[in-house]
Amino acid sequence: MKYYIIAGEASGDLHGSYLVKHLKEIDANAQIRAWGGDLMEAQGAVLARHYKDIAVMGFIDVIKKLPQIFKNISFCKKDLLEFKPDAIIFIDFSGFNLRIAPWAKNNGFATHYYIAPQVWASRPKRVAKIKSSIDHLYVTLPFEPDFYKKYHYSPTFVGHPLLDPISDLKVPEKNWTTTQNLALEKTIIALLPGSRKGEIKAVLPLLVKICNTFKDHQFVLAAAPNIPLKMYTDIIGEAQVKIVQGQTYALLQHAKAALVTSGTATLETALIGVPQIVCYKTQWLTYWIAKKIITLPYISLVNLILNREAVPELIQNNLSVKNLETHLHKILEGRERENQLENYQILKQKLGAGGAAKRTATAIVHSLKSHK
Repeated sequence: MKYYIIAGEASGDLHGSYLVKHLKEIDANAQIRAWGGDLMEAQGAVLARHYKDIAVMGFIDVIKKLPQIFKNISFCKKDLLEFKPDAIIFIDFSGFNLRIAPWAKNNGFATHYYIAPQVWASRPKRVAKIKSSIDHLYVTLPFEPDFYKKYHYSPTFVGHPLLDPISDLKVPEKNWTTTQNLALEKTIIALLPGSRKGEIKAVLPLLVKICNTFKDHQFVLAAAPNIPLKMYTDIIGEAQVKIVQGQTYALLQHAKAALVTSGTATLETALIGVPQIVCYKTQWLTYWIAKKIITLPYISLVNLILNREAVPELIQNNLSVKNLETHLHKILEGRERENQLENYQILKQKLGAGGAAKRTATAIVHSLKSHK
């Protein structure tokens, strides 16, 4: 059978790669075309678009890139009509996917959504669009089924997809620090400033300002594969920050603490077991609009799942050098470190077992076969 997958970010590429792998295991004749990245392509998907060419962040960025967004939507529809998939699988990337889904449904395509849009965070009216345009919804957070029940909709809870890549991690190589030209005698503070240019420009300048306060440690930045290294080096300037690329999980496995831009990385950091400070800053207009439509008490998935502030969140004006230094001292001195590690164990219990991609792939293939 033929599958068309649409993912628009690095995290979607990661989770899509596991889905592609299991679709091919279950359906030996699977033909898969995708919007994704190198990881999905490595598993055998033929890329229609690479996510690095389509990612946008914030309302202002969206407005600036509207002509390109409309071109991408037109191309996607045309590509779908030419490929004629048996199923379209949307992965996260709701701003784009929820524009394609109604059109796809009206044109007779079977529609599946893996890693549901975060409608519980803002604009819950989008549930109506999901109900009318998505045949099967696969949710990954433990509180999502109860949320959808309020709207008389029953998604399938498949577990969180991050559990698989985290469990697949190998024991850290003893010489990793040496191979990355890092100092053996200094503990590592990981910097994860995000994978979008807008968030990197907003957050990273503040993160690098605290390096001189912690001279007994070394700061190591995880560079996103879709971001030119020059962008990082221009921001870092003379600060003592090392850069590693394509090594985020290895970096976290060696880190004593992490400064993490809000997003999927906060959950990755928790599952690997690294105490963290969650950071978020954006354009003032984007933040003002977001405050009007988002009513959640927290921004990190760790805190949302645990329903308490298990990790500190420094948002917008609270993201300052002074606050970063204060919280990092608490982690390094042990007071906050142990509390976070205890909360991480509870988090893992709530997320349950791995196998989300395999369960989703199995459900998709079963659904298609049952309608043949």
